[in-house]
Formats: sequence, C-alpha cells, structure tokens
Amino acid sequence: MANETFVGHVDGVLPGDRFEDREAVKAANLHSDNQAGISTSKDTDGCWVANAIALNGGYEDDEDHGDWIRYTGAGGRDQSRKNQVADQDWDHRTNAALKRSYDRGYPVRIIRGHKAKTKYSPKSGYSYDGLYAITDLRMVSGKSGWQICQFDLHRLADVREELTDVERKVEAALADFTDQEKFPETRITTVQRIVRDSCVVRRVKELYGHQCQMCGTRLVGGDGQGYSEGAHIRPLGKLHRGPDIEQNVLCLCANCHVRLDKGALYIADDWRVIDRAAAAVQPHDEFPELIRSPRHNIGTDYIQYHREWWDEQLSSS
Repeated sequence: MANETFVGHVDGVLPGDRFEDREAVKAANLHSDNQAGISTSKDTDGCWVANAIALNGGYEDDEDHGDWIRYTGAGGRDQSRKNQVADQDWDHRTNAALKRSYDRGYPVRIIRGHKAKTKYSPKSGYSYDGLYAITDLRMVSGKSGWQICQFDLHRLADVREELTDVERKVEAALADFTDQEKFPETRITTVQRIVRDSCVVRRVKELYGHQCQMCGTRLVGGDGQGYSEGAHIRPLGKLHRGPDIEQNVLCLCANCHVRLDKGALYIADDWRVIDRAAAAVQPHDEFPELIRSPRHNIGTDYIQYHREWWDEQLSSS
C-alpha cells in the first residue's frame, strides 16, 4: 500500500539509495510526511511511535557525525526566520512519539537531505542512510537559550539491520538445511549481506563509468562491460572505523586498489596521486591528479587519515 509507514527496514530500499525529493521519499514508504523532520506511525497498541527522521538543515543544535547524530526535537521554532523562539516539551506529538520509540527500543530510519550541508549529506535530493538506534535523550538549554528535546542516535551495525525479503528467504533456507542435517543447536549460520555495502560503491563506479580515478584506466571484460572496484579511503572495520559513504569511496582499477590499500599510493593535499617508491626521485608536479567528478564530494579528512596512518606505519617498520 502506498505511503504505508512502519518501524524498521523497508523492503526494496537499501542504505545509500537516492531520491529526488521528499515526495519520492514518502512514496518509498520511508517517511510519512513531505515536510516534518519526524515521521510517525501507530504501533500495535494504537500509540504513536516515530519510525524515521529527515535531516535537512533543521535546528541549530543538530549535530551529524555520520554514524551518530545529535538531533533536536520539534516545536518552538519560527519557521520564517528558522530560529528557536520558545521552549520545546515532551508533550509535542512527534517528540512524544520519538521518546516512545526510545522507550520501546525501536530504531528509526535516517534520511539525509541536501540542505543539511554536512559532509554526510547528498549534494542534491535525499539519501536513505539506514537504521539508527535512539541511545539517549534529554531536555537541555539550546544555543538560543530555549529548552529543547535532544536525542542521540547511533547507526546500527550491519548485522543488526532488518533483513530484506531476499535475506529472510536465504536465512529460512539455511535454517531448513540446518534442521535437515540435524546440526547441534549451538551451530551459528551467518548470512553475509554484501548487497548493503555495494549500493554506495555501485553509485561511485557508475559515476566514473568504471574509469580508475588514479591511473585513468578503464578495464573492459569479454562481455564489453567495464570493470572497476570500490576502494574505501579510510578502511571499514573496528581498527579504522571508516564509513561506507560516497565521500569515503573511490572508483579504482584492481591494481590501484591494492596499491592504495597497501599504502604504496596516497593522495596529497593538492589531489595528486603520489607513488611512494617514486616520490624520492620524481618531482611532485609530475604525478597525476586524482580524477574527480563535480558530483563526488570526496572527504579530505579521509584522505588525510589514510596518508598519515601509512606514514606512521612505514616510519615505524
């Protein structure tokens, strides 16, 4: 049913998917409203709960750190001047719904809009960025001196994201197989959900038509299709905690991907791609510049992290 909003993951929509406007976001069942920040729906007991938040340059006290967000509730704002003119309270319908989702342990979908103008925001339109847990809430004095309802949200780990229809079928099939083989109950079956991580990478690869941003090579297979790899500048995982967002992904050929991951190549502040082995004898201005699309907002802090981390590793080896 169109515009049927509910708590959790929406089948057919993956983190990183883009939408032209709020109407398209609503049509995808991600958010119940075309303007409000907080989306609500009725729980099984008839109480209103929050199911999504649209971040689009709202309140001055909002903070967006990628995998965690500090969000200001609704109310007390002069819509024409975009500033706080009164206190907020927990009785406001959407604040109460978001608080109820916190009390019930419900995650909310995060949609980022281009007006937020953070490094995690799309340059145009809106992006769906996955499920976030509401980890804390409080009433505090905001920057304008008015009392505001403040919420902390942290992105769920991939293994805790809701399963899509396809993933549920795979999980069920594996469970049936486990039962048939009579494996011990302590045996754990894991579904590796590569599709979630491929959405961001796929868009970056399509943006460059599979041309390597470092060497300019475009590999073509026997079927005539281009081949490239998505390389995370700041690696994913517990050690580096790099985000799976477009600002942290490059479109590279397999060779440059490996060399970047091993620290043999790095990107200088002027966007030149530096070969460490050749840097001692080759003038800096002779190294090629990274190929960049105006639609690809590459994070300079991720580039700096990669360069400095490898500088440290190689200097200590």
